[in-house]
Amino acid sequence: MPQATEPKLISGNANLSLSRAVARRMSMHRGGQIKLCDARVERFNDGEIFVEVFENVRGEDMFIIQPTANPANDNLMELLIIADALRRSSAARITAVIPYFGYARQDRRTKARTPISAKLVANMLTEAGVERILTMDLHAAQIQGFFDIPVDNLYASPVFALDIKDHFEDLTDVMIVSPDVGGVARARELAQRIGAPLSIVDKRREKAGEIAEMTVIGDVSGKKCVIVDDICDTAGTLCKAAEVLMDHGATEVHAYISHGVLSGPAVERISNSVMKSLVITDSIEATPEIKATKNIRIVPTAPIFAQAILNIWNGTSVSSLFDHSTLGPIYEGLYDWE
Repeated sequence: MPQATEPKLISGNANLSLSRAVARRMSMHRGGQIKLCDARVERFNDGEIFVEVFENVRGEDMFIIQPTANPANDNLMELLIIADALRRSSAARITAVIPYFGYARQDRRTKARTPISAKLVANMLTEAGVERILTMDLHAAQIQGFFDIPVDNLYASPVFALDIKDHFEDLTDVMIVSPDVGGVARARELAQRIGAPLSIVDKRREKAGEIAEMTVIGDVSGKKCVIVDDICDTAGTLCKAAEVLMDHGATEVHAYISHGVLSGPAVERISNSVMKSLVITDSIEATPEIKATKNIRIVPTAPIFAQAILNIWNGTSVSSLFDHSTLGPIYEGLYDWE
């Protein structure tokens, strides 16, 4: 049932620019000003996190906007402590809006005596008082099953489809490429949205972080290749895949990545790579170095997150945002959907 009051947003320090953009976007939709809840999220001298909420949240529908990106542990603890503060302040419902869900790559036991950290994080969030999760492009869709609370997993592919149609004049020579076999489903979905063929780069590793061999499955000669993946960390695999595609006759290589972690030598590798462009979302706050890199472009997620929050608050469909006919008007002014 629609609520009488407005939804309330509160943000940690992980991505304040995205949180403010979501608030502005929601204000546009609601026709009134929606601000981030007045609070302080600070650290004591020894690094302990302290949260104080200055507004009354009793009976309110609260949304915490906090990706758990680098530093993952600090940002995760901020999220947990904010949730605990809201629960103890009698908030009616607490939804964690986690644009980038950290620890998602540790979703199964790959060796003996290793943890399933994604499940541990799910348990911690639930115990802290979170009653619903809103995220984007989970590394593995089955992580939703780690929670015993509702999880809404948004997809970046509809936004990427809008961007590709806006930036590529002719889609007939565009080919979508999955950088590994595990990402085929994600790449196929985007390929179907824009009516493009699909290719795969099969990689084999000798050990973690080192790639022994890459094989291209499919004919990419004369094609503008678009690599699609959910996470780019050190960019080693991505840059190597771009080189292999160019060696196999691709005319251009672009990449669309949901979450630009871009740690270590990633930015330097990308700026020196054969890739013409790397497009990432703002699910993780970009550093000045990333923003200054000429071949990296950032697309906004505030429009889709703002609408998803309003849909959750109103009790209406979130999955409707997976369809371009719904998403197009939300991104009106940024892209013209035909």
